[in-house]
Amino acid sequence: MRFTKMQGLGNDYVYVNCLKEKIEDPSSLAVKISDRHFGVGSDGLILINPSDQADFEMEMYNADGSRGEMCGNGIRCVAKYVYDYGLTDRTHISVETLGGIKYLDLTVENGKVKLVKVDMGKPELEPAKIPVVAEGNRVVDEPILGDGKEYRMTCVSMGNPHAVVYVDCDVKELPLEKIGPKFETHERFPNRINTEFVRVLDRDTVEMRVWERGSGETLACGTGACAVAVSSILNGLTDEDVTVKLLGGDLQIRWDREKDTVYMTGPAEVVFEGEWPE
Repeated sequence: MRFTKMQGLGNDYVYVNCLKEKIEDPSSLAVKISDRHFGVGSDGLILINPSDQADFEMEMYNADGSRGEMCGNGIRCVAKYVYDYGLTDRTHISVETLGGIKYLDLTVENGKVKLVKVDMGKPELEPAKIPVVAEGNRVVDEPILGDGKEYRMTCVSMGNPHAVVYVDCDVKELPLEKIGPKFETHERFPNRINTEFVRVLDRDTVEMRVWERGSGETLACGTGACAVAVSSILNGLTDEDVTVKLLGGDLQIRWDREKDTVYMTGPAEVVFEGEWPE
């Protein structure tokens, strides 16, 4: 099986061109190939498939083999793959995901994709559609107990469910391996949750760390950065153009309130190519 390892701000996945390859059991393959000691090492597996609804389909699996609905960093890498490897010559493409069809604009330099802008669509705030157990029609700045401590959270789905939690300390100091699983498996999240721990730096900038369901801490999360921007605007903490600083680098997020859609812009890189001995 031919594969390409790619990363967006350190959020790395193994990509397989399933227009050429056939994968029988992607869930178990994701577990094997993601292992950083005995496999290739990645946050998961992404298959690039044909689609009858869009130009391509992105089929995503987390490191534990569970299916993922959407991945912001992953979809940028899909865009780079299909252009750089000659599957398309267009710089505006559509990609089908479990979180809906996404539209992407590619910035090309010297024949290679440098940056990708993704129309991530409308942020979902209705609790039942995230899903999160709640009484009102939104979960904004609500209390939640995690690891014996009360936090304030705002919940948003950007194709994946997110709980955004604000802290006063440097996010790098947080014991995420202890706190993250408490949120992921909290009873208020029937399908588990991705959790972003955020500190606001100014009206245009926030920093975050993320604990992703099924993968643990990752260096970056595109849908998470979008959820953080939406949450920060809803809470009156930032303006509509937000630089989100992640461990792996920065993403530029804009929530266009008039169109009610979120735009994410960031890089995508090839790490290496290889063969997996199935």
